[in-house]
Amino acid sequence: MLPMNLFAASEEENLRRTAPLAERMRPRTLAEYTGQQHLLGEGRLLRRLIASGRLGSIILVGPPGVGKTTLARLLARETGARFRQLSAVTSGVKDVRQALDASREEAAAGGGPTLLFIDEVHRFNRTQQDALLPDVERGVVSLVGATTANPHAAVNAALVSRSRVFQLQPLSVAEVAAILHAAIADKQRGLGRVAIDAEPDAIHHLATVCDGDARQALGALEVAVLSSLPSGAAGDGGAGAPVRLSRELVAEAVQQKMAVYDAAGDEHYDCASALIKSVRGSDPDAGLYWLARMLDGGEDVRFLCRRLVILASEDVGNADPHALPLAVAAMQACEFVGLPECQLTLAQAVTYLACAPKSNAAAVAIGEARRDLQAGRTLPVPRPLRDAHCGGRADESRAGDVYRSAHDAPGGVAQQDYLGVEREYYRPVDRGFERELATRLKAIRQRLRGGDR
Repeated sequence: MLPMNLFAASEEENLRRTAPLAERMRPRTLAEYTGQQHLLGEGRLLRRLIASGRLGSIILVGPPGVGKTTLARLLARETGARFRQLSAVTSGVKDVRQALDASREEAAAGGGPTLLFIDEVHRFNRTQQDALLPDVERGVVSLVGATTANPHAAVNAALVSRSRVFQLQPLSVAEVAAILHAAIADKQRGLGRVAIDAEPDAIHHLATVCDGDARQALGALEVAVLSSLPSGAAGDGGAGAPVRLSRELVAEAVQQKMAVYDAAGDEHYDCASALIKSVRGSDPDAGLYWLARMLDGGEDVRFLCRRLVILASEDVGNADPHALPLAVAAMQACEFVGLPECQLTLAQAVTYLACAPKSNAAAVAIGEARRDLQAGRTLPVPRPLRDAHCGGRADESRAGDVYRSAHDAPGGVAQQDYLGVEREYYRPVDRGFERELATRLKAIRQRLRGGDR
């Protein structure tokens, strides 16, 4: 009878052979790990923590496929810690407490430290996150949480305050290309037993369209190669002519590129911010790109319309009085037409608003007026402006308290105090139509204050 450890080794080997290429090529040491040199480079904080052997608790933030799970495994390996993994998608409070109890018992028995890795930690509810706090504070476990969301918004503030947050970046095209070349050459874990003639343009295209996601790139590479092998040849490395890995082949394997976009998460806010700032900055090309990115990601058209209507007043204002009616018309047209045709209307609105002269004078003015209202005494309505039809008001009139109608005054502007104090909130800019308004307003203010009777 074969020893059990041989059965276990055989089972592990079978699982390894059937695992996806991305899983098989997972780095086994930090030397094999690609990217994130801003964290792992010589002298960087995370590298120093690894060298000290005292990680504490860490939150790894970054998009999919940049190596968060792999890095967590390597952190355990490099520091000699026991590795335990939970997924916030499938684990409940009971699973968390069991993992913590086991880690506590092992630490009490002198079994060494435990690194508890929680994938998608932002998906834990508050109760589950709170269950981690006592053992994180006591150092029973080194918690390593992975998230694609902003931890300061999605993770318990108490947990974030007890952790060091490290931001992982999407891999560069060169880094993804290096990973693809390594997978093609590796005969043990990769595709090295298959004869592959990889065109440089194919590797570059695949490394580019995956948006820094190594897992996606390796998955597409595996599909491209295995789907091109003769029937039944995938398991033994294939036979006959080498697989010609062309740009067309990898493009077919990738099929439709899906832009990374979470309509309810950070990408929603980041892309919306990029759209608004591009239009405000008068760059119609950038505005169109971010608009396309959000549309492809399934963004709510009503949200886009609302943002453009707000922008028309906030950032264009009276520098182009046509901007607001155009944005409102675009909103109504989008509601009437719907997707996909309303993308044309949105594109028209974005390009017009981007090219329009810019002024935030109206937005600044209302902000200053509201701050004055909140910070100072509420001004009484001047007597001439009060409603004369209210009961008992007939006796209140005094000399000089007469309302002067603008229609009876020369030029349609009467000398009149409409506020009771002298304030100038609205200051038109020297751009677009507001240049004309500035000249007109100067004369109006002079007449209001009695400078031109």
